Formats: sequence, C-alpha cells, structure tokens
Amino acid sequence: MRKVFLILVAFAGLVLALPVTADDELRVKAGCLYPLTGPGALYGRDSAVAIKLAQQTLESRKDLGYPQIDVIIEDSRSKSLRSLQIARRLVEEDQVDFLCGVVNSSVARAVSGFAREAEVFFIGTDHASPTLTGEDLHPYYFRVSNDTRQSMRAGAKYIQETYGGRAEPLKIAFIGPDYEYGYQAWDDLKTFLAQQDMDFEVTGEYWPKVFETDFTPYIQHLMATPTDVVVNGQWGLDFVTFVKQAEQLDLFGQVEFMNFDAGGNYEVLAELENDMPLGLVLSARHHVNWPPTDANRDFVEAFRDEAGRYPSYAAQGAYAGILAIAEAVRQAGGVGDKDRLRESFRHLSLALPEDPEGFRSKMDPDSHQMLQVQAIGRTIYNNSFAPAKVMLGDWRIYYPPDDWPVLGDGS
Repeated sequence: MRKVFLILVAFAGLVLALPVTADDELRVKAGCLYPLTGPGALYGRDSAVAIKLAQQTLESRKDLGYPQIDVIIEDSRSKSLRSLQIARRLVEEDQVDFLCGVVNSSVARAVSGFAREAEVFFIGTDHASPTLTGEDLHPYYFRVSNDTRQSMRAGAKYIQETYGGRAEPLKIAFIGPDYEYGYQAWDDLKTFLAQQDMDFEVTGEYWPKVFETDFTPYIQHLMATPTDVVVNGQWGLDFVTFVKQAEQLDLFGQVEFMNFDAGGNYEVLAELENDMPLGLVLSARHHVNWPPTDANRDFVEAFRDEAGRYPSYAAQGAYAGILAIAEAVRQAGGVGDKDRLRESFRHLSLALPEDPEGFRSKMDPDSHQMLQVQAIGRTIYNNSFAPAKVMLGDWRIYYPPDDWPVLGDGS
C-alpha cells in the first residue's frame, strides 16, 4: 500500500478521497497546490503524505461532527502562471470548496489574488511572506503556519538575549535570497532588533539569486568584513550548498552563524548528515525532535510509517491546513454560509503536533495569521533521526504575542 501511494504522488492531479459514506452532508472538497516535480518536489510529496494522515485523523473524529475532506493535489511546479490556471480549474471545473497549500510566496500571492476574485477560501500551509497577511490580505485568505515575521521576531529576541548589553554595537551581516521573502525577513529582523533597543551595526547585505550554485564570492566578502554575526535567510538546496561551501572556507570558525526560519529544517539536516557543522543557531517551522510531546512524536512516527522517512517541515503545515478546514466547517455547520465560515477561521484554535504542552495554535482574527511558538536551537550530535547525524538541541523557546505584530509600514 505504501509503495502504491508513493507512486501515485509522483503524478499531478492526485486525488486523496475516502470511501463514500451515507454522511455526505459532511463531506467537502479541497484543491491543494504543491510542487510535485522540480527542486521543491520533496515538500509536495511530504504534504501529500501529511494530508492523508489528516484525513485519517478526521475519519477517527467523524462522530464528533467533523467533515470528511476529499483533496485534489495538483503539481504547481512552483510556477505562478501555471498555479493560477490550476486554481481556476479547481474552482470552476472541480468545484472545490477550498484552495490550499503552496510553498513559494510569489506563487501564493498569485493564487491568493484569484481566491479573492473568485470568493473562495485559500488556506496557506507553507509559504511565509508577511505580505500575504499584510498588504495582500483579503477576507478569503488565512495562513496556518508560521511566517518569517514570527521567525524574525524570535530571532531578534535570541540575538538580544545573547549579545544585549555589549559596550560596542553588534556587527551583523545578512545574506538571503534575492526576492521578496529574503528582503521582508531582513527588514523585519532589523525592525524587531530596534524595538528591543539592540545596539547593532549592519556590516553587509548580500542577495544571491535563488538556485545559485557558487556562493564563494559572497562568503569571501563576509569573511573580509569584520562581523560578529551572519544571519542567513536562505532555504532548501540553496542553504545546503551555502553551508557546504562556507564550511570549506571556515566561515563558521570566524563568526556566529544563524538562520531563524528554515535552516533547521529536517530535510536540510538529513541532506548534510556529517557535513552539518556543530554550534550553528538554527530554527524551522516544525521540528521532528521538538516539542517532546506525545502528539509530535505520534505525528512524526505516523509519517515515517507511511512514507519510510522523517517529515520535512512542510508536512506539518499541510496536516494543519486540512485540520483547520475541518474545524472551521464543523463550527460553521457546513460550507453554505461564507460569513460564518470566515468567523470560524478568524477565531480558530487548534492543537497541532508543533504545539508545546499547554499551548494551542490560534488564529489572529485581524491578520488571518496563525500565532505559534518558535523554537531556536544549536546544532549538536544526535543520530536518533537517521540519515541526519546532527540535530538541533539546547533550545530556547519563544511564544507568540497576543496579537499579530504590526510594524512601522502598517503591514
């Protein structure tokens, strides 16, 4: 069964449907867009596995009034125009009740614009740009995973706790991808540092293209300029490549190195194995080894049983997206009244695998952004989650504010 499932997810247009029951009034349809081919395909494949786990969870809760959700998963290939065409077809031909998913923030902005036009709810599960919940925000968009603003807020607190009170300004350099995600992350980090009265000096900003293969010139510039901390905003293969090249040039022996949003993703640790240096300060939107709760352990092991590997960060976001839709539909009593559905999403509260003991993820009703805990750790030896040989530990935990942090530009 596992082999058959993994073969199916290699094709676009995958339909994850449960057997038809007599309880059809509680069945809804969602159309999710993820990359199933190309550089981001792992995130799409992991999301598909997690959606199946979410459907199984809902099946076990059917007696509590939760709807069953049939999900169509289409291959976005991380392309905006293609995704726009798919979203239109999902709504107009397949008549889905919800759009969901999307890894790339630029693609998400295109899909969100269509959702506003079509008046169909779009539940973001992975992309992280604050623009979606700022200037692009509309009544049909909600996001259930951490964004870069929450990551940078936690990162700024980490820096202040570590270096606050120095006699000299902290020298910080930033390197991130040359598109909105990177620029927004850096702007937010500087804003949060200033809000905490952190005395810092920017020694450099570097913007390599996405999927660049040679970061040597950037690393040499970083090493040539006296700097205390290098904050990195890259993710995926770009981050893996950067770490390998920076380790060869001994950047990590010269500066403190931090990545607060995606550097601690499990798939990065698994890819680098013994090549992941020790002592780096990293985080992610979901960790396979934090929080140490039964809910997180059960999710991670159920995913491993299904897929034969540990989940990337994207899996938990997709799982959360399906549960969020189900909870909102249950509270609204169906999908017929969009105003009631919107109110259900605005005040959503969910117990998710990434939530520590005593905390539940909750939606900020104004920004439509889920507020969640951010855990930042250092890389240490830990071979309990093969093929990774180095995991995060020595955690510091940062709870979200009560309300979405609106910054100086009003976003």
